[in-house]
Amino acid sequence: MIPRSVSLIFFLLFLVPEIAPVSALMTKPNCTETCGNISISFPFGIGTGCSMNDWFSVDCNKTTADSPSRAFLSRINMEVLEISLGYSTIPLVRVNSPIISSGCAGSGANLAINMTGSPFAFSSSNIFIAMGCNNRALLSRIEPEIVGCTSTCGANNLTSSSAEGKENSYCSGNNCCQTTIPSSLQVFDASLGTPEHPINDQGRNQCKTAFIVEEEWFRNNISSPEVVRDMQYVPVILDWEMYYGTDIPEDVTNSDAKNCWRGLTMWGLRTVTLYSNSTTCSCNPGYDGNPYLPDGCTDIDECKIPGENSCSGMTKCVNRPGRYKCELDKAKITFLILGAATGLLLLLVGIWRLYKLVKKKKNIELKKKFFKRNGGLLLQQQLSSSDGSIQKTKIFTSKELEKATDRFNDNRILGQGGQGTVYKGMLADGMIVAVKKSKIVDEEKLEEFINEVVILSQLNHRNVVKLLGCCLETEVPLLVYEFIPNGNLFEYIHDQKEEFEFSWEMRLRIATEVARALSYLHSAASIPVYHRDIKSTNIMLDEKFRAKVSDFGTSRSIAIDQTHLTTHVQGTFGYLDPEYFQSSQFTGKSDVYSFGVVLAELLSGQKPISYERPEDRRSLATHFILLMEENKIFDILDERLMEQDREEEVIAVANLARRCLNLNGRKRPTIREVAIELEQIRLSKGALHAQQSSKELENIRDEVPNVWEIAGPTTSVTIGDFRNGTAPSLDVQPLISHETW
Repeated sequence: MIPRSVSLIFFLLFLVPEIAPVSALMTKPNCTETCGNISISFPFGIGTGCSMNDWFSVDCNKTTADSPSRAFLSRINMEVLEISLGYSTIPLVRVNSPIISSGCAGSGANLAINMTGSPFAFSSSNIFIAMGCNNRALLSRIEPEIVGCTSTCGANNLTSSSAEGKENSYCSGNNCCQTTIPSSLQVFDASLGTPEHPINDQGRNQCKTAFIVEEEWFRNNISSPEVVRDMQYVPVILDWEMYYGTDIPEDVTNSDAKNCWRGLTMWGLRTVTLYSNSTTCSCNPGYDGNPYLPDGCTDIDECKIPGENSCSGMTKCVNRPGRYKCELDKAKITFLILGAATGLLLLLVGIWRLYKLVKKKKNIELKKKFFKRNGGLLLQQQLSSSDGSIQKTKIFTSKELEKATDRFNDNRILGQGGQGTVYKGMLADGMIVAVKKSKIVDEEKLEEFINEVVILSQLNHRNVVKLLGCCLETEVPLLVYEFIPNGNLFEYIHDQKEEFEFSWEMRLRIATEVARALSYLHSAASIPVYHRDIKSTNIMLDEKFRAKVSDFGTSRSIAIDQTHLTTHVQGTFGYLDPEYFQSSQFTGKSDVYSFGVVLAELLSGQKPISYERPEDRRSLATHFILLMEENKIFDILDERLMEQDREEEVIAVANLARRCLNLNGRKRPTIREVAIELEQIRLSKGALHAQQSSKELENIRDEVPNVWEIAGPTTSVTIGDFRNGTAPSLDVQPLISHETW
């Protein structure tokens, strides 16, 4: 809303006072100024003493009560239609002139005009017209001059083709003829007759007319002779002059306001010598009024008349006698500056609001586009067609998640990985969540992505991070998970904290919980799911340090009767199953291998890939297997575990990890078997169940005819073997060397 003060500025700036200029004096004092709708200006006047002389005296006659009064020039008895003093043109008076007619039903006025000795004469703007069939019309009483024309019989219209047939001529002979009139003509009479030798005798007794008329009016108003038959008068223009005799009055002299001259007067292109000592006056430029009255020309205030001055912009008009001056207007400059500033401000506000509106509309359209491209319609269809098992899955709007993450502020980043960035957020209801901003999804795999979202939303296990919903309105999909406050397992294994004791019991429990979660994904879930990226950074710890498997960005579901999944190789070096790396066929045993690396991490406290180890042992899996072959398992154990007197449990888990890391996938235990064995180790508090598990594995051992086949039976190693140095050689080979990676 515009402030009231600003509105006042605009009002003052653009207010143009409509002050009508003061009417100049046109008549003598106490004289009537009009007759009907005709203005009477001096030297013309109504009544005694109001006109220059009798020639300019005007009678104002009232004909009927309903019609306006009519003005007549008293001496020549001609009705006045208009009076002009000739400010920029010739002084003139427009009057009605009679029509001379013969043989017409409605006869014309048939009056002669004689203005001899008067200051009036027919203007050269008039023409002489004769109408009728075989009409020979001549002006009378102008001897020795002979002026007239002859009309022939023809079509009753005033337009005919010229001889060349290229253009039309007006009143050129057929029923109408025209001619110019003599200069300074003061009398009008006409004789009408038939030519001595007409082409035919037609029209001898028909209606014939002749008249002097204003040429422009005639062309605009008369279209055929029939129009004139019922008329008695037509308008003509009379030029007039002022004649003072031998002595010019003192008030008829040149001044700053007016200019008067005697003698020959230039009227149009003709030189009129009606009287040698006639006087003509006009108001000088910048003045207006009646030059024939004393002080009749008054200054024109051009500043008050729109269009009469050229002052504009930052100047103002200052009136001077007979002229004006443009001066710098300081107030206007101030107002213009304020107005321009205010206008610019309003324009910027308008542009900004328009920009926001267009941007908002564009964002809405873009969100719809992304929602559709990211498979939103497919997800809605999947959700609506579900049996209620995924009814808690929510489709969030981008606005909700932007607000929850403070517009994805870098301060909210929880972690970054190959699949995207995870932000901490708080929903409107106060719930703390983790928002994963995925990398751009391949449009060809959108249906697969949405299917995985639907599948993951059905997972319900206490050791699996719960997928709460997703947002598909953004360029890259956003996934919303439950928030896990205590970070990931990698931090507790490799970033030692003095205030926190990462005990063996906690490690064994975490390993057991992760195995349970993977066992649930592989077999207990409604649709089997392979995680495909098991690693310590994807194992989160909640407020009670319970394990939560997360980051299902590369997970894939499989049919129940499907044994493997063929895909492009994906995963993290150091955790990647070598068999999967070679064949691109991912099985449940591939997750088992990755879990074996996590067990090795828990046991050793070392990273899965380390350049501090020798080149052939940079892989933790290779290093771990070789040390067990060399009966040096205690050389790799985390020093924090050596003081906890759990050697038997540690060796049991090490044996399990060794079997999980078998290069032959078929000789690895299933994740369910791993989970059961870990649970048994926890419950037995040191009883070695690894041997029983080995026997179970014997039943599923098959030959694998490829380079990864490992000969020899699977064996278990006891703590005594390591201490006595009699541990058998392990039936494994080192992992592929670093060059392969």
